[in-house]
Amino acid sequence: MSARSVPPATRRWWALALIATAQFMVIMDTSIIGVALPRIQDDLDFSQESLSWVFNAYVVAFGGLLLLGGRLSDLFGARRLFSAGWVVLLAGSAVAGAAGTVAVELTGRALQGVGAALIAPAALTLLMMLFGSEPRELTKALSLYGAAAPAGGTAGVFLGGVITEYAAWPWVFYINIPIAVLALAAAPALMPGGGGGARGSVDVVGALSVTAGLGALVFAVVRAPEVGWSAPATWAVLAAGLVLLGAFLAVQASRRTPLMPLSIFRAPNLGAANLAQLLLGGAWIPMWFFLNLYLQRVLGYSAFPAGAALVPMTALIMLGMIVLAPRAIGRLGPKGAVVTGLLVLAAGMGWLALIRPDGNYWVDVLPASLVAALGMSLAFIPSLGTALSAARPEEGGLASGIVNTSYQVGSALGLAAMTAIAASFGADRVGDLPALTDGFSAAFTGAALVALAGAALAAVTLRTPRPERTPAPAPRSEHEKAPGH
Repeated sequence: MSARSVPPATRRWWALALIATAQFMVIMDTSIIGVALPRIQDDLDFSQESLSWVFNAYVVAFGGLLLLGGRLSDLFGARRLFSAGWVVLLAGSAVAGAAGTVAVELTGRALQGVGAALIAPAALTLLMMLFGSEPRELTKALSLYGAAAPAGGTAGVFLGGVITEYAAWPWVFYINIPIAVLALAAAPALMPGGGGGARGSVDVVGALSVTAGLGALVFAVVRAPEVGWSAPATWAVLAAGLVLLGAFLAVQASRRTPLMPLSIFRAPNLGAANLAQLLLGGAWIPMWFFLNLYLQRVLGYSAFPAGAALVPMTALIMLGMIVLAPRAIGRLGPKGAVVTGLLVLAAGMGWLALIRPDGNYWVDVLPASLVAALGMSLAFIPSLGTALSAARPEEGGLASGIVNTSYQVGSALGLAAMTAIAASFGADRVGDLPALTDGFSAAFTGAALVALAGAALAAVTLRTPRPERTPAPAPRSEHEKAPGH
């Protein structure tokens, strides 16, 4: 059956599958390199300080360029940018896999991040184009899309362990290439055309200042545990990042066609929903990261079993996003579901903070991780949906870029901050199980506090939409047809 002969309704769900695959892959690329890092370090002679940039080069490029990706999607069309992103991701994956030096490796990872920054907002814009006119279908589509993110994160850990153990580390990058080829072949047949044509040009100054500003903040927080929070270099880079972001806001306020029109934040709930996404990322990613370390460094799991141990948590998140979150939204409303989810997430991480040096998976990890997963699944979908639906349709790409940026920047800053806290409580003492456990427990406690802050702020800032008044029906003549549909 040709693509043209596929019924439009069926084609729409195949398109959603491709969109979910895109989300799965861009999140997987943040986690798949974790287990491979020691092999990469040995082969390419990374120093211990520079090794973390195999992860950070991707995240900084991804988070810093998402706004530009969203703007380009509005200007040139979401389908075109979606395909362009896969081309860049493919090229970056080839470079990273074939790298023979530190510089080439980091260049490849940064290129992967650029590709992801084009794919992610375009994918969300395409989802809204396909399902935005039908609220019930949109909730289902966002649930499937949202479930792809935690699945990608856990699959990255699992696949990274399998590939590193049974193949070679370059394949953690090469695995993207066949997926990219399939996506490029399928996108023209499945994805809606049109879109684009937004007025204006690309705000180059805005794109450079916001990317450099976000990158500087992430760089400062990531490096702070190594050079010290009180070091002049730390404060200088933080100040530079804040100045650049201030310059970005000034430019946006003064330009006729800015990268991010500040007027978009006049939309009710857009800022509040993005704040919830930022804090959700700042709580969830550190929890996932340190849980994996606890399994390997304290409980003694190897790469493959550690990845498998996270499968129940991932399965519950996917089930929760697809089945439970829509019901929670229907019963509690989006605001109630976000607040409840963040509170449950905080409870799960508070439970994880009770981990023991001589603990075991069934008591110390599984039940608490399932509670945290339930909270994540309840909070993610309503906060994402609120952020996307708050914007006007012609600003869909921008809204997608903003919400993706919020989550990714929150993830990077949250992970960096919890890494510093964990190290100060003993997580840098490899081999000392009580000290490691104390450090990981402190990180779980810090992440729980971030989730609690998110719940409190969501309760204060998110508004519950007032029900629209239904106008009184006009008198009908006896010849008018009674409504039967």
